[in-house]
Amino acid sequence: MPVYTVHAPTPGGADLRATDKFVFVRDGFHFWAMVFGPFWLLWNRLWLALIGWLIFAAAFYAGLSSLGLGRTSIFFADVIIALLMGFEASSLRRWTLSRGNWRQLDVVVADDEDTAERRFFERWSQKQRGIVNDQWAVDRGGPPPTRNVPGQQFSNPPPLPAGGIIGLFPEPGGSR
Repeated sequence: MPVYTVHAPTPGGADLRATDKFVFVRDGFHFWAMVFGPFWLLWNRLWLALIGWLIFAAAFYAGLSSLGLGRTSIFFADVIIALLMGFEASSLRRWTLSRGNWRQLDVVVADDEDTAERRFFERWSQKQRGIVNDQWAVDRGGPPPTRNVPGQQFSNPPPLPAGGIIGLFPEPGGSR
């Protein structure tokens, strides 16, 4: 199932009540970004990513031609770059949104964008009304447990093996 990230403009740009401005970005492979890389960037208004792609492509092709590679090698390099663009298209879109002072509100798993919107707004409206649904609760609490901190599960050092140590050092702290 596809995963969508939900982005909203920061309070300086728009109010959170303006839900029509929320953006849902599907994570995963984008076929049209692979086939029409720079045009896909242009269509989605990813200006800095487009400039970066043009600079990279010019430098890459200049480097390949200076190496004297044949047409077949350049074709396979083009295919690899196109695949990379298809895989990283959603990351470029999220990066552009974060640069534009958008913030990520949530992550939604759904079959399509309409279902993702429905699931997000159901959960969001319940949160706005104060209804807590444990099914959607995510523990983003404190740091992971560490050693030498009383009360945590890893406070005690691990026990030494009873029958000796297997390896190059037969005794802990012994000579080599």
